Amino acid sequence: MAENQYTSDVEAINAFVEKYNLLTKEIGKVIVGQDEVIKNVLISVFSRGHCLLVGVPGLAKTLLINTISDALGLSFNRIQFTPDLMPSDIIGSEILDENKNFKFIKGPLFANMILADEINRTPPKTQSALLEAMQEKTVTAAGHQYKLDNPFFVLATQNPIEQEGTYPLPEAQLDRFMFNIWVDYPKYAEELAIVKNTTTDIHTNVQHIMNAEEIIFFQNLIRKMPVTDNVVEYAVKLASSTRAGNEYAPETVNNYLSWGAGPRASQYLVIGAKCHAAINGKFAPDIEDVKAVAEPILRHRIVRNYKAEADGYSIEKIIESLL
Repeated sequence: MAENQYTSDVEAINAFVEKYNLLTKEIGKVIVGQDEVIKNVLISVFSRGHCLLVGVPGLAKTLLINTISDALGLSFNRIQFTPDLMPSDIIGSEILDENKNFKFIKGPLFANMILADEINRTPPKTQSALLEAMQEKTVTAAGHQYKLDNPFFVLATQNPIEQEGTYPLPEAQLDRFMFNIWVDYPKYAEELAIVKNTTTDIHTNVQHIMNAEEIIFFQNLIRKMPVTDNVVEYAVKLASSTRAGNEYAPETVNNYLSWGAGPRASQYLVIGAKCHAAINGKFAPDIEDVKAVAEPILRHRIVRNYKAEADGYSIEKIIESLL
């Protein structure tokens, strides 16, 4: 058992830092650059959160997630979301076997790490089936409830440019994702390295750095991490300051935002700060750790009004002003 290896939480945090560094090194064998994206995906994994990755096609989002699942020693399934995808296609369905008994055939959702590719291409009914699984960690088929594998993460991708034939996720569903991670184009030097690495017949094998049991142990360790009242107060005030008309909301928010972040943002700010502190070898988070995870947590939880769009105020610019 992972917990028997360490004599104290301090020793366990030090081991976690070591494992985290090995993980990033292993992922770096395949993925060039994208350090911030890798860091945020790993923070969400150890915080028991889900991620929404937004970026144009061809930026190795699928490869990135596949590589992370390999390094973590987890089972991985990719589900390509299309307009004709039904809930039973992802959950599974009951069939009659040769003995005329009903038998449940598990769908691709039964894995540790799920890549929901182009989640905004599928109708709300199928999106809801996935989001129920994310929240409850169970699925229901033909009146029976089935538990999903533990740990369980959904990493969904969304293409920001092609909006024809898409079903944008409603705010209530977006709120289920811990992080909204923007995947950008690689830098020139990174792209050179990518092209050199991928146009030869050299194949890189990714080693397993962890297993499911260790991941669950480190998730619990991060939850146990102490946090001072002033850090919790800062996180709650930060989330509150995004709500127009709130006593903590500055003029920018009152002028430019229609909706702010809910209490789930405050929860994720604290748990994300704990994990950010842990990967940096700290034994308790401070306000800087909250600030480090604030943008991907708040980005998809606040809604700009027309005035903000007219004045060229981006969501990122508003979050920056709050920090």
